[in-house]
Amino acid sequence: MAGKTFDELEVGMVITHDLRRTLTEFDNVLFSSLTLNNQPLHLDAEFAASTEFGRPIVNGIFTMGLVVGITVGDLTAGTIIANLGYENVKHPKPMFAGDTLHVETEIIAKRESRSRPEAGIVTMRHIGRNQHGDITIEVTRSALFLKQRPSR
Repeated sequence: MAGKTFDELEVGMVITHDLRRTLTEFDNVLFSSLTLNNQPLHLDAEFAASTEFGRPIVNGIFTMGLVVGITVGDLTAGTIIANLGYENVKHPKPMFAGDTLHVETEIIAKRESRSRPEAGIVTMRHIGRNQHGDITIEVTRSALFLKQRPSR
C-alpha cells in the first residue's frame, strides 16, 4: 500500500507532495462541460476578458478535485475506507490555464473511530499553490483510515 495508515499520521505532520500538475484550457473546458457548469467566467474568453481576471479562470471544483487527487499516492492509496467530508473550502486566488498546482497537506486532527476498532478518523488541511507560491485553494478533509495490521 502506497498510502499511510492511521498510525503513521501525526497531528502537525506536513507532507509536501512531489506530484504536481499544470492545468490546461482543455482540462477546464472538459470539466466544466461534463459537470454542466456553463459559467462564462470559465468558458467564454471574451466575457472573461471584461472581468477583473482578464481571462478565463479554471473551475474551482476541478482544482479541489485535483488537489485531493495529487495527495492520493502519498496519503490514501489503499489505506482509507472512505472520505467523510470536505469543509472550509477557500479559493483566495484563481488558477488559470498554464498554471502549475503544487500541494501540501497538514494533519490537523486525528482520533480513534468509536464504531470501528480497525480504523481512525484523520482531518487534513490541503493547501494548493500556483508556480509563484500563491495559495489558490485550501480545503479541510476528513477521512476514515485503516490502522496498521499487526505483523504475523
